Amino acid sequence: MLTGLVGGGIGYALGRDDEPAAVPDDAAATPAGDPKYRSRPDLRTLPDVTITVAANGTVAGSVFLTPASGTGLWGPLIVDEKGSPVWFKKVPDPATVAIDLKAQRYRNKPVLTWWEGTIGGTGGQGVGQGEFVIADQSYREITRIRAAGTEQADQHDLVITPQNTALFWVYDPIPYDLSALGGPEDGVLHDGVIQEIDIATGRKVFEWRSSEHVGLDESYAPLPQGDSAHLPYDYFHANSVGLAADGNIIASARHTWCAYKIDRKSGDIVWRIGGKKSDIEVDERTKFSWQHDFRQRRDGSYGLFDNGAGVTKEKEYSRGVVFKVDEAARTTTFVAEYLHPDRLSAPTQGSFRELADGGSFVGWGQMPHFTEHNADGSVRFAGHLPLDNQSYRAYKAEWAGEPLDQPALGLRVDGGNVIVSTSWNGATRVARWRAKWFTQPGGSAGGQVEEAYAGFETTLTVPGTPEYVVAEALDASGKVLGTSSAIPVRV
Repeated sequence: MLTGLVGGGIGYALGRDDEPAAVPDDAAATPAGDPKYRSRPDLRTLPDVTITVAANGTVAGSVFLTPASGTGLWGPLIVDEKGSPVWFKKVPDPATVAIDLKAQRYRNKPVLTWWEGTIGGTGGQGVGQGEFVIADQSYREITRIRAAGTEQADQHDLVITPQNTALFWVYDPIPYDLSALGGPEDGVLHDGVIQEIDIATGRKVFEWRSSEHVGLDESYAPLPQGDSAHLPYDYFHANSVGLAADGNIIASARHTWCAYKIDRKSGDIVWRIGGKKSDIEVDERTKFSWQHDFRQRRDGSYGLFDNGAGVTKEKEYSRGVVFKVDEAARTTTFVAEYLHPDRLSAPTQGSFRELADGGSFVGWGQMPHFTEHNADGSVRFAGHLPLDNQSYRAYKAEWAGEPLDQPALGLRVDGGNVIVSTSWNGATRVARWRAKWFTQPGGSAGGQVEEAYAGFETTLTVPGTPEYVVAEALDASGKVLGTSSAIPVRV
C-alpha cells in the first residue's frame, strides 16, 4: 500500500532512450542555478540518497529503490553504497509510478524487473493497475508482463520462477453480498488473485482466488463506511507471493495478518501462520500484524517485514522478524528480529530480505529508509531517500549494467580552462575517465587527462580552451568502454 502519491516530472527534452549523449555548456544552465549533474541537467531534481551509517563489512552490491512520492523525479533508481546514482529511469508521465525494482533472472540471464502503472484504485486503497517490465543488462526492455483477463496487474510483487513463469497478484473487484458484515447486499469485494503466467506466451498456467479459500471473517480491515460504503471491501490485501523450498507458493495478506502456504497444483491452503484461524501456534515473540514480504530463507526458516501498524497500531515499531516453522508439531519458534536504530514505525509498505552472508536487508517502506544488518542484528549500513519520499521496497543486489548509448558530457569554461563533467547512466564497469581535446572532430588529439571514477559524475580539467572535447570511459584494465560525442567548447 502506498500513500501520499502526487504528480511530478521534468521538462527537459530527452534524447534516445531518455539518455542525452552530450550537453554543451549553454544547455546546462537552468533557472534554478547550477544543475546537480552538469552532464545530465535533466536529473537536477533526482532525489538524493543520504547515507547515515557508512558501509562496514557489507556484502557486495547496490541498493535498488523506487522513489514514488514527494518532490523530485520518480522512477527506478539504483545507487551505490555512497548513495551515488548508478542508474535511473524516469517514469514515462506524471500519472505513472514505478514500484519494486529488483534484480532477477529470466532464461538464466540477469534482468531488472519493476512495475509501472497507477496506484489508488477506487478510494485510494493502495491497489495497483499496471504491468511489469523486464529489462536486460543493457536496460533494453525485453517484454512486459500483463495479467490474463480484464483486470491489470497489481504492484505488490513479481517473482520470476525457475520455469520462466511469473507469479504476481491481481486485485479483482467482484459483486459480493456484504450484508452479513453490515454492508450492502449489492457490495463489491476486492478478491486477491494469484496469477502464474508463462512469460514468453502470456498463457495463464495457474490461478488462485482468496475468496474461494479465505473467509471474510478472517479480516482485520473494517468495512468502508459512510460516503465510502460503495467502495470495494479490501478484506485480504495481498502483498507478497513467492515459492517455498518445496515448490509450493507462499503468500502474505496484510489485512488478515496471515502468511499462507498454498499447494501449487490444487490451490488448497497447506497452512496459515497468524491471523484469526492460524493452523500453526505462533509463539509470542514471532506474532506479527499488517505485515509484508513473506519469504523462506536458505536454512528453511521464514522471514517477513512486521509493520506492527496499519489501520491499528499493534507495536511501537516495525521490524524484520525471522522464525522457524515445525510443520509436524504445528508450532513456530522465534529466531531473530532486525530493528532500525531509530525504532521506526512504518504503517505501510516495507521489505525484508536475506543476504548471501546470512545478514539481512530491510526497506522501511513509508519511512523512506533502508538498513543492512549483520546476522546478529547490528547495523552495518544505512541510508534514506528525502523524508517526503517513499520507496515501497528496498533491496541490495549485485548488478552489472552495460548501456548501449554514449557517455554524457557537460562543459564549462572557468579561469581559462575547460571543466569537463562526464557520466554514463547505468554503466557499472567504469574505473577511470579520460578527456581528450582536438582542434577538429576526428583529428589528432592535442592532449588528454585522466581521473578516477568519482561516482555518477566525474569532473576533469582540460588546460586552455581547445576547440572540441571528447570523454572516454575506461575499465580497470584501461580498456575503452565507451566514448562521448565530440562537443565544441564555447568560450
